[in-house]
Amino acid sequence: MSDKNFSTEDWRRLLRHLGEDPDRQGLRDTPERVDKAWKHWTSGYEQNPADILKVFEDGAEKYNELIVVRGIPVYSHCEHHLAPFFGSATVGYTPNGRIVGLSKLTRLVDCFSKRLQVQERLTVQIADALMEHLQPLSVGVVIRCRHMCMESRGIRTPGEETVTSALLGEMRTNLGLRTEFLSLAREKD
Repeated sequence: MSDKNFSTEDWRRLLRHLGEDPDRQGLRDTPERVDKAWKHWTSGYEQNPADILKVFEDGAEKYNELIVVRGIPVYSHCEHHLAPFFGSATVGYTPNGRIVGLSKLTRLVDCFSKRLQVQERLTVQIADALMEHLQPLSVGVVIRCRHMCMESRGIRTPGEETVTSALLGEMRTNLGLRTEFLSLAREKD
């Protein structure tokens, strides 16, 4: 193994740096667990959005209204502090003769969430990928998240929610479509 690769020994060094004993019973297996966890939390780098968004033409030829999936879980890590941020996404689009399986929207959010992120870029990446691979008439993405870098350090403001949106295609110019999507994207009362 090249010493350029991060290893469980590096996690052991981090524990020592924090003032802990990595050989303490409760921490003995921690480096392996953390290594495995970070591989999962950053597995989005190994995913290609084009592979996720398998397009169907059958069943979409006459459907031209919004398709919206809301409440999609978002679990990511901010690239500035490696702190978690989490919440939910709403993703919608107006088909142009082609649709994707509804679970693919969730997988797309997961793909980009499992990378070191800022919420603003995450929102745009999801919207851009849908626009590029599905070529719909419109795309809308709204993400609401709580950021641990704000809640647990610095300003320490528990419960604040950051909301970002990306509206592409007809959703940018068609006020009625935009209003409908944003209304559907609102949280359940």
